[in-house]
Amino acid sequence: MRRSLPGLQQEIVSCRRCPRLVEWREQVAREKVRRFSQDDYWGKPLPGFGDPAARLLVIGLAPAAHGGNRTGRMFTGDRSGDWLFRALYRAGFANQPESVSRNDGLRLRDCYITAAARCAPPANKLLPEELANCRPFLLNEAALLKRVRVVVALGQVAFRAALSAFARHESETRSRDRRPHFSHGAQLPLPGERLLIASFHPSQQNTFTGKLTEQMLDDVFQRARRQIKSARPPGDGS
Repeated sequence: MRRSLPGLQQEIVSCRRCPRLVEWREQVAREKVRRFSQDDYWGKPLPGFGDPAARLLVIGLAPAAHGGNRTGRMFTGDRSGDWLFRALYRAGFANQPESVSRNDGLRLRDCYITAAARCAPPANKLLPEELANCRPFLLNEAALLKRVRVVVALGQVAFRAALSAFARHESETRSRDRRPHFSHGAQLPLPGERLLIASFHPSQQNTFTGKLTEQMLDDVFQRARRQIKSARPPGDGS
């Protein structure tokens, strides 16, 4: 296990474990799209970012080809990020409601953002082995972010990744049948007095159709805020 977040972030950025994803992310960075033709694409895996002492951990799916894969930061420069950062701002977890580049002044407050996979996948589809290759990164983050009290998982894949990341601390006798199926607003206690909250992903597929509204996303992060305020500090056995 990496002993520091900066060391882990450096390892993530240099990863080349998945040939299909390496080829795709670099092809997108070379060929670009017309509206971003003047941009210098990142074209590498994305590390998590935010407050290392965060009590809120947000887990997404993977970078967007012309969002994070272009800007070099999770949820930055795409429509999903527009929704996410507005919600985080309204809940007090960000200092501004938008994120367009790594140097736009965004600061997360008591929040850390990561993802189940770190490279943009073709057609937004990940193979099981690609998710498995990325799993150790999330496990390391879960171990290093020691103050996390609430985990918000954006989408079913992120929900399963969150369960996997924290399950190693869980009793072996816990039945998987007792875990709730993914649904928006579902929540599950995690080991260490943490709480997992599920949300639909703020993808255009969900936001354009009304499956996810801004009020629904706000409700998730307001619930996370209330849970954090009521939670006992880590290590407080009183």
